Amino acid sequence: MSYQIDLLIKRIALLLLPLALAACSSAPPKEIFEPPLYPAPPDEPRFVFERSLRYNTNVEPVTTTTKLRRYATGSVDDVRGLVKPFGVAAREGRVYVTDTVQRAVILFDIAGQRYKEFGREKPGQLFKPAGIDISRNGEIFVADVSARRIAVFDPEGNFQRFIGGPDWFQRPAGVAVSNAGDKVYVIDTGGVDSPAHHLFIFDAQSGAHLATIGERGNADGQFNLPLQVSGSPNGTVYVVDKGNFRIQAFDEAGRHKLSFGTIGRYPGQFFSPKGVSTDPQGNIYVIDTAFGNAQVFNPDGELLMVIGQRGQTSAPGNYMLPAGIDVDEEGRVYIADQFFRKVDIYKPIGLEENGGKAE
Repeated sequence: MSYQIDLLIKRIALLLLPLALAACSSAPPKEIFEPPLYPAPPDEPRFVFERSLRYNTNVEPVTTTTKLRRYATGSVDDVRGLVKPFGVAAREGRVYVTDTVQRAVILFDIAGQRYKEFGREKPGQLFKPAGIDISRNGEIFVADVSARRIAVFDPEGNFQRFIGGPDWFQRPAGVAVSNAGDKVYVIDTGGVDSPAHHLFIFDAQSGAHLATIGERGNADGQFNLPLQVSGSPNGTVYVVDKGNFRIQAFDEAGRHKLSFGTIGRYPGQFFSPKGVSTDPQGNIYVIDTAFGNAQVFNPDGELLMVIGQRGQTSAPGNYMLPAGIDVDEEGRVYIADQFFRKVDIYKPIGLEENGGKAE
């Protein structure tokens, strides 16, 4: 049966080839796509849009036979992708995205030209995955808001263990692994009627509780609906203190170092901060959902630049509900947008296209 289908596809292709050639000869010239630059001219650009991830077809190779089969049968059943992405973590050409609607982690393996979904099966079943991070040995740590625990998977999505649980957390939304890989930082958002707004520290392997930082409030070291957390190369831990419209920085032991940010609508201020990440130089990247962009700060909390803008279309650089952000070891920036169901990737100016990896 498969042989007959393949034969039919080849015959259709031969019949359609003259039409395709005629269409190509009369088609108008394509517009040249100019990828967005940030900052925009006349400032010297530091990042350029590289690609978007939405579907498995963005990373999996599509053969001529596959294209013809789809054309002949009208089938798109093999197309899978993002529904409501939240968190994103990337390393060595692998991009892991949490999807709160699909209750899974989506892996776009750019280097390996693979697409994979995991987290739907017991014992590591996910219910509302949000924050995500990758340890130095490649393990994937996922904050599950509904299950009230951290699930740990190997790089291929095989479940390893849980950290924390309902006895510890109310709404664990963010997770980060220390640069050394020995500690796990968990943000518990708590709730509007709860004083339990905390930054927890656990042992990354044993899951032993090491410290609980903060409580509900607006003083240094206190939180009001904290949401996400990120570690930096020098060990500093950054927390999105959403309800206080600021970023707080702590050392590896949880001691407060500095805070920056105020409520407002101007660059350098926050209105709805959500995601946070750091680059290899220690700069801090903060997603603001209301602004539809990522603001980049130096380690002292001084604004350097902005990436992206609020937009009504899903064009590169446009965002309606950006949520997660990550910066990989080469300095690429990954921004996940819930509304447009995509992850946009920006590469530093001068970095090799796709890092020498697959298209």
